[in-house]
Amino acid sequence: VQLQASGGGLGQAGGSLRLSCAAPGRTFSRSEMGWFRQAPGKEREFVAAISRSGGGTKYADSVKGRFAISRDFAENTVYLQMNSLKPEDTAVYYCAVGRVIWGLISDPSAYGNWGQGTLVTVSS
Repeated sequence: VQLQASGGGLGQAGGSLRLSCAAPGRTFSRSEMGWFRQAPGKEREFVAAISRSGGGTKYADSVKGRFAISRDFAENTVYLQMNSLKPEDTAVYYCAVGRVIWGLISDPSAYGNWGQGTLVTVSS
């Protein structure tokens, strides 16, 4: 399954960026989708996830209230709207897809397919 992530780039502290990740239609409709990030020298960490229906979401404490995950079934795309950016949000962001038990939604090993990553750099 090939995921196409886009939307990264340079943002300013306090600003906004939106990431997108497109998946094949049949995979998209049957799967949970998540965003993870990895900063230099750090392990990959969970950012946000959304259920296959779109009715359930989960966020890391570090982004709660600032980031919003959503999915568009017409476009087979999941979005990560990032507001009130902070320099510590700087990382490579990865989208992931899989049929994941909700209790494991923040575990990267629960996802079967990953996008190529898109770099987000937030300047202070």
